[in-house]
Amino acid sequence: MTGEPTHRAAASPERREAAVPFTATILATAASDPDRPAIVGAEGALGYAALVEDSRRLFAAITALHARATELGSTGSAPEPAAETAGIPITAVSVESAFHTARVIAGLGGYRAVSATIDPRWPLAHRVRVILATGIGVVVSDSADLAEALAAKGWRGTVVGLDELIDLERAADPAPPPAVRPADEAFLLLFSSGTTSDPKAFLKTRGQYRANVAVSSAHLEPFPGRATLAPGPVSYSLTLYAVIECLATGGTVHVADAFDPFAMAQPIAAHGISRIVAVPAVVQALVGAARRDPGPFGGLELVVTGGANLPASIRGGLEGALPGVRLISYYGAAEIGFIGDSRGGDGTRIAIYPGIGASIRDADGVEAPEGELGTLWIDAAACSDGYLAGTTDERLRGPDGWATVHDQGRIAGGALELVGRAGDIAITGGHKVALTEVERAFDGLPGVAAVCAVALPHDRLGSVVALAIEPAGPGSTSDTAPAGDSVRAGDRGGAEVPDRAALVEYATERLAPQFVPRRWYRVGRLPRTVGGKVRRGAVAEMLVAPGAAEHPEDGIVRL
Repeated sequence: MTGEPTHRAAASPERREAAVPFTATILATAASDPDRPAIVGAEGALGYAALVEDSRRLFAAITALHARATELGSTGSAPEPAAETAGIPITAVSVESAFHTARVIAGLGGYRAVSATIDPRWPLAHRVRVILATGIGVVVSDSADLAEALAAKGWRGTVVGLDELIDLERAADPAPPPAVRPADEAFLLLFSSGTTSDPKAFLKTRGQYRANVAVSSAHLEPFPGRATLAPGPVSYSLTLYAVIECLATGGTVHVADAFDPFAMAQPIAAHGISRIVAVPAVVQALVGAARRDPGPFGGLELVVTGGANLPASIRGGLEGALPGVRLISYYGAAEIGFIGDSRGGDGTRIAIYPGIGASIRDADGVEAPEGELGTLWIDAAACSDGYLAGTTDERLRGPDGWATVHDQGRIAGGALELVGRAGDIAITGGHKVALTEVERAFDGLPGVAAVCAVALPHDRLGSVVALAIEPAGPGSTSDTAPAGDSVRAGDRGGAEVPDRAALVEYATERLAPQFVPRRWYRVGRLPRTVGGKVRRGAVAEMLVAPGAAEHPEDGIVRL
């Protein structure tokens, strides 16, 4: 790869320093303010001093479980952790309880241990593959299917139910107190995905996470003592990071298995929660609840959400419902860390954080001219070293040490403009069309709940842009659905999507000619991931299936 980076924001001296180690903050807070809440959830709460003591019994119980797997190795090979961990045993948590998942991850953080969270809603085959491929030795899970499937594959590790783990902790002799570990030691095992494709695994060292906390604490306001609500599965990288971030800065993290804005309204007020970290679907649900009754949310000051290209309707809705609450939409990748954020508009123009290098390059690795689309490469201290060889042969870093997750964008006027992944770009008639930019034009259109632009094959043009529209209407739950829930068209009262002529006119007024969709579809329900994101590839497959648009009873109508 060649060329100088298009953009690197200058780092102030204080921001070049890594944050205080996660465990150091926990131990210091436990000593100075032992009763300060650390983790709070539906199943319980732990203050900082209690978290330290809880971790001692937890680590003792987990150590015994790994020893049990080794003893069982006499009838076969015990799981050997991936070579990238340097021999550190891996423990995975795959339960619905956000509180206990957070407790286990935090509790093991002060010991020589690598932790992972595996979403129990992933397809069984995905869960089995990542456990086998990474050498996970202990899995905390209540899934009988998972235990049976692993045994059928000859896995010799240990699956332990949550209740059994708690019993083992109570009976265990406490381990020595947690302590600050070396910066180059493996800390967390994470996954790039797991809903629609085989997950790619990667490790974060303690030093990389410290660098990430240094960035987020400078920009996303996880202040010491601040109460943050991070609802949703801790297997989401956004939620997991919020847990680590809050504890690394001496704050309190409130977790919830899912986000019911009406049920959470009273705890938000009662616990003095002033900050929420959540996926966009949760922010949308918050807006719906606040429109009905803003009173319980009066103490909120800041909402932090992940992902670029935040729909302007969400930001505008929050401003209208809770005008005193600020919204920061950050952009990052779990493999790389925080990159920048947007604090206005639709989140398409991202200010890159100080100290982060950004470069737009073409397919040959050559620096792209200002304003041209290309692949985004990042240089950041928080970036992982690479993917685990047992899960993929894909490379995260290039020869120069810069990394990419293949997001596409341009840099113009010093700001990063993202258009999505490589699959979010269509080539039609020789023009590059960013499908996310097509979708943004329809944000807030009456009668429309959600849209997905895709590229469909075309004999003459190579491909054409098509738009799939999920209708909205009376009774819509689109502004109140918890993260992970797909909104069904049948819940929306059957409101009509505008007809083709109206849609073409609307698009022509807002988009360049090559961006205007050539084909239009109304669909009963757009396929989504368990995290609530529309699956573009699945939408394209759905539209090109033989006879799809000729069977309206299946929910697809060509307009």
